[in-house]
Amino acid sequence: MADNIEDVSITYEEDGVEIVKELDKRVLSKGAWATVVFKYQDWDRAKEVYSDDKYTIRRYRKMSGDYRQQSKFNISSKKQAMKLVEILQEWAQD
Repeated sequence: MADNIEDVSITYEEDGVEIVKELDKRVLSKGAWATVVFKYQDWDRAKEVYSDDKYTIRRYRKMSGDYRQQSKFNISSKKQAMKLVEILQEWAQD
């Protein structure tokens, strides 16, 4: 757990292998409820390579001094990410 939202990470290691490799992150909102967008890759055990870039939006809640994940939305491809950007840009112009 992290007591500072900037210290939250999705990096995950198992048996010395980085299963989830965090490439970048951006904090969208801070406070008792915080929102963070991560760029990451998953390790493909069968092929022994990392996946294409993926993205995830996660909500954290600060409880007892630590940020704990409450929800997440995974964006599984660049194509899906670009479609989401397109829609949000259209809506934000209204």
